[in-house]
Amino acid sequence: MAGRAQQPRRRKRPHAPVYGGICGTYEDKDNDYVCPICFNIIDEAHMTKCGHSFCHKCIKLSLERSNRCPKCNCAIENNGQIFPNFTLNELILKFKGKLSEKKIKTEQGTPPSSSLLDIQELVSEDNLDLSNVNNLLEMLLQKKQQLEADGKLAETFILKEFLQQVKQRKQEQLEQLNRQISVLETDIQKVDDLIHEYNSKYNHCPDHLVPSGFDAARAFAEATSQDGFNGSKNVGKPLLQNSMAARRKKISQHFEDLEQCYFSVRVKGVNGVDNDSKEGLEEFTNSLSKFSRFTSCRPLATLSYAVDLLSGGSSIVSSIEFDRDCDYFAIAGVTKKIKVYEYNMVIKDAVDIHYPTLEMVCNSKISCVTWSAYHKNMLASSDYEGTVTLWDASTGQKSKTFQEHEKRCWSVDFNRMDPKLIASGSDDAKVKLWSTNADHSIASLEAKANVCCVKFNPQSRYHLAYGSADHCVHYYDLRNTKQAVTVFRGHRKAVSYVKFLNSTEIVSASTDSQLKLWDLNRPNSVRTFQGHTNEKNFVGLSTDGDYVACGSENNSLYIYYKGLAKQLMTYKFDTARSVLENNRKDEDQNEFVSAVTWRPSSNVVVAANSQGTVKVLELV
Repeated sequence: MAGRAQQPRRRKRPHAPVYGGICGTYEDKDNDYVCPICFNIIDEAHMTKCGHSFCHKCIKLSLERSNRCPKCNCAIENNGQIFPNFTLNELILKFKGKLSEKKIKTEQGTPPSSSLLDIQELVSEDNLDLSNVNNLLEMLLQKKQQLEADGKLAETFILKEFLQQVKQRKQEQLEQLNRQISVLETDIQKVDDLIHEYNSKYNHCPDHLVPSGFDAARAFAEATSQDGFNGSKNVGKPLLQNSMAARRKKISQHFEDLEQCYFSVRVKGVNGVDNDSKEGLEEFTNSLSKFSRFTSCRPLATLSYAVDLLSGGSSIVSSIEFDRDCDYFAIAGVTKKIKVYEYNMVIKDAVDIHYPTLEMVCNSKISCVTWSAYHKNMLASSDYEGTVTLWDASTGQKSKTFQEHEKRCWSVDFNRMDPKLIASGSDDAKVKLWSTNADHSIASLEAKANVCCVKFNPQSRYHLAYGSADHCVHYYDLRNTKQAVTVFRGHRKAVSYVKFLNSTEIVSASTDSQLKLWDLNRPNSVRTFQGHTNEKNFVGLSTDGDYVACGSENNSLYIYYKGLAKQLMTYKFDTARSVLENNRKDEDQNEFVSAVTWRPSSNVVVAANSQGTVKVLELV
């Protein structure tokens, strides 16, 4: 036994310090944080080469007595074969911190931790007696009651905040309604004064201007005293009676839009800024008059752009435009022909077969035609090969050809202030500017996507707008072509048309089945017009300043008023068939209205569809 190292004797330490449930007893020898020598929490953990950890002081004393590991009896040459266990030291420090927190909470009479794991550890303690358990249950019950009370209080506070917010919003709505009612009462009084003024004028008219036995004031009052917009009381002359009934019916159909329009133009009065101003009322009166002026479309004439009525070939009309004096209008499309008709002759002819006064043949399908606002017989066209052509409409001959676009050219337009200036837009993502006195383009705007349409501001020599496949309307000053003045965003698909209602308002069409009204001084759209269908084709767009007309892919023409979002009226084109298509059903047709234009300073619209049928329509 002399050659064998003596093993150190393991001694129990009945008075070892307690760390919240870990005590220096033999029962805790398997705990990861207990030193196998002293059975206490390891202090300054050091690890032997065989992987066991001990207190630094304990392992050092053990190795002085024996050169073997106290855990596995592995031979250890000297003290240089023990190393600090930094990871275990960090874990022990965190463990001691948690034990200290538990001890403090226990001394303060509160549960050690709110987590289920800590409570389970506390309950598993061997040194808990019945009194400790009762105290713990009492504290848990108190905690439960406190949490329930806090939850109820939180719910009550949330309810109070919700009720206060509802009250505040309703109060604001009430104040808004009171302001609106105040404006309405003021406007009603103004209208009553106007009616009284009209009645006074009628009563004081010279006797020779008033039919015998006719009480003008009474007739006017009776004609305007019908019940509601669909009232049954209709007393008065038949003409006035029918007119009032038709207008009431139309107003009833668009009542919500009209109400919104009224308060939008009377916004100053509603906000209490200028409650006595007549401008808003006069503006709405003018809008109401224009809105209710027309109720339907009456066909005046029908023409055919088709090459052969017996064939089933495509005869899509892509563009219709009136000349400077509205004496002639040109029709162009995929048949590669520009047909010019005299308006008065078309209207006066009793037959439905109309012949053009002039016919010009192009080399490619035509996408757009436009007349010069200065030269009576000058006409420009753009085609699918990217060519811009100037025509002499008096002879039908080409006067100049521009061929710089690399792809299909969709749009061409004359500048109304500078008759020599022309703009065109193409699929090559360029807007080119031309002069009738030059053989090549004089400037070019670089777009980031295909340019579908281009239009000059009617009151400016330097400003133009174009619509693009990037879903935007771009507004440029030609004196600075590097950057747009404004970019209008809001459409979800390509912008197919842009038209100016006046010098400050633009309407745009897109294949997202929407028209949008823009004010050059505002970044967002003023109004969105919906009702027609447009997802893949060019369906035409035109405006006379107050009304907007566009085509639809359900073979109908839609008329909008700029002050309302919904359409005023529609006109359905008849389904056209060739002799070979007589057995086809209507739902099999893919016809759509493809072009439309207003006759300036009139209530006449000319529209055409994809089958080459052209309708001259009068709004009545």
